[in-house]
Amino acid sequence: MNRPALRLVVVLVLLFMALPILLIVVVSFSSATYLTFPPPALGLRWYRAYLDSPGWLAATWLSLTVGAAVVVLATTLGTLAALGLGRLPRAARAAVAALVLSPMIVPGIVVAIGIYYAFSRYGLIGTPIGLVLAHTCLAVPFVVTSVSASLAGFDRSLEQAARSLGATPWGAFRQVTLPLIRPGVLAGALFAFITSFDELIVALFLSGSGAVTLPRRMWDDLRFDIDPTIAAVSTLTIALTALLLGGAHLLRMRTGRAAGH
Repeated sequence: MNRPALRLVVVLVLLFMALPILLIVVVSFSSATYLTFPPPALGLRWYRAYLDSPGWLAATWLSLTVGAAVVVLATTLGTLAALGLGRLPRAARAAVAALVLSPMIVPGIVVAIGIYYAFSRYGLIGTPIGLVLAHTCLAVPFVVTSVSASLAGFDRSLEQAARSLGATPWGAFRQVTLPLIRPGVLAGALFAFITSFDELIVALFLSGSGAVTLPRRMWDDLRFDIDPTIAAVSTLTIALTALLLGGAHLLRMRTGRAAGH
């Protein structure tokens, strides 16, 4: 294919993929009392309805709180796991890595069922703690992948030199290793937050009636009470996710440049 034709195909494919999102954004500014396209007029009615709704705001704050807790746990555990994987013998590394990354491979419904049966024994269904623990399990593989990419270009002789000069293992990690892999750690933290904030399947099993996250609230609204408020919420969620993904992409580019040097 020549260049103009290839560009045209690429533009059409991107438009096809983005069209549903663009429609949702336009509908979110509709003045109608129901979901309709094209909207009869534009306004901020449904954004005000979202901000004035205690139910929507409670679900939003819960998702943000759970996401923040997941970032702390998943980033810590994922960074330690990536460091441990890098020090394992090559024969054992593949098996352990497959186990750590299994939540990314196993279908989400299977993971949700397993977590539900495990957590139901300890009374964690319908609690924020249960959501934090479950989402941490889903987010750790993303942190491991991101940090492992940073460690691929890390020169371990620098850490050994710090140890030979009297640094403790923690001191060598804090002063040498962590600054060099920081972009990968931060990118993993962003992916961990996105994983938690946008997760629905596990939330359907675990949230119950006492810990309704924003995706769960959106799901319930689609089933029982459809109004354009959900389009406004979806637009805000898309904007936040796009912003975080853009930040993660910039951090990954920085990690790639550091690895190249």
